[in-house]
Order: sequence, then structure tokens, then C-alpha cells
Amino acid sequence: MSEPWIDARGLHTYYGPSHILHGVDFRIGQGETIGLMGRNGMGKSTLLKTLVGLVRPERGSVRVAGRDMTGRPPYEVARLGIAYVPEGRGIFGNLSVRENLVMAARPGRARDAAGSAARGEDWTFDRVMETFPRLKERLGHGGQQLSGGEQQMLTIGRALMTNPDVLILDEATEGLAPLIAREIWRICSLIKESGISSVIVDKNWKHVTQITDRNVILVKGQVVFEGTSRALQDEPGLLEQHLGV
Repeated sequence: MSEPWIDARGLHTYYGPSHILHGVDFRIGQGETIGLMGRNGMGKSTLLKTLVGLVRPERGSVRVAGRDMTGRPPYEVARLGIAYVPEGRGIFGNLSVRENLVMAARPGRARDAAGSAARGEDWTFDRVMETFPRLKERLGHGGQQLSGGEQQMLTIGRALMTNPDVLILDEATEGLAPLIAREIWRICSLIKESGISSVIVDKNWKHVTQITDRNVILVKGQVVFEGTSRALQDEPGLLEQHLGV
């Protein structure tokens, strides 16, 4: 088996005296789409921030593309091909849609057959416009002029402009109208088809499991389930106990 893009072992992460992650192991394989689930406050966002370097673990390790990146700053993690779409989106409201996209652009990196090579054309500006026609109509608009759904599209498009190997998407459709949420799920499917590995956090487990290969459920900072989408769908008691559905 080829080396995973991200391989985290035994993560213990704190916010001050609060112990959030309790020995979490988390792997993201090449070309794999993972659903990260759990109720609010169970450590999902903290895990993602620990993976990308926004939060330093007290114990444990994070390897990215085979390199030890434990506690390294986020820009170093990003350089290794990791793109993060945070909860709250984080667009630049004083920049136009075009400027938000172009400022993030970087060329794709060729990979051999064991990596992500031959996954199709790079994510160029034109390809992002084709994927997000709504943004194409608003290129001159400032980020603050967009609706919540349009801002989410812009944030995902900006992440794709970095030509990442891994895309981490926190709260993919939180607070979005059903029509816009459906568009975000379509885009997530396109990302999967392109060969990019991804991690998706969202409360809609049915939509998540239609896309993902594997799913992880966190409860109070510990992994209580890890398995395929089919295995999770076949465990209604587990869904009710840990996700309230």
C-alpha cells in the first residue's frame, strides 16, 4: 500500500487546560474521500486544525507526504499540497471574486503512478470557472457582496486553485439553502472524481456517505467508529447513538 498523504498517530491536543483530542489516529490515503462525523464539540474541527498546523498537539505526530510536520506552521503544510476550507469560509471580503481566486493560484505538480499523477488537467482559472458558473457571473463582485453559498463556492474554488493533493472541507453545507447545498455536493463529487483526496465534515451523513470511501466518528475526542460507508449505513443504532439520527 502506498504511503498516505496524511498519517496522524496518537494525537493529544489541548486548548489551555481542556483536553480535546485523546490519542486520535487518522489517515488520509491517496485518492481517498473520508467523512469525519460527530456531534458538535466532539473534536472534529480541532482534529482538522491539528492536521494543518493551526493547533499544535501536546503529544502524537503528524506526517504529511512522508514528512514529519508535527507542530510545523500551516504555510509549510500547505506547501506539501494540503488545502483547508475552514468553517466560516475565511474569504477576503475586500477583494473581488477574481482576486480571491488568482491570489491562491499555483501550478499543479506531476506525480508518478503511485501518487496522484494522471488525475486529469490542473485546476486552472478556466477550469474553476467551468465548475462554478455562479462565480463566473460575479467575478467583479467583492467577497462581502456574495451570499453564504457563493462564499462557500469561492472558498472551495480558491482551495482548488492551489492544485492540492488533499482538500479538507469543514462544515461543507452548514447554513446553506438546500439548492446551494446540492450544488456543493455536486462539486464534492467532482473533486473525488478528479483524484484529489479529501476530508468532508458535515452534519448530513446521508449525503456524506454517498461520496465517501471511509468514515470516522469522533466522540469526546476519541474515535468510536472507522469503516466504509456501507458499514456505517448498516449500523442504524450507531448513527442514532453518536449522531442523533
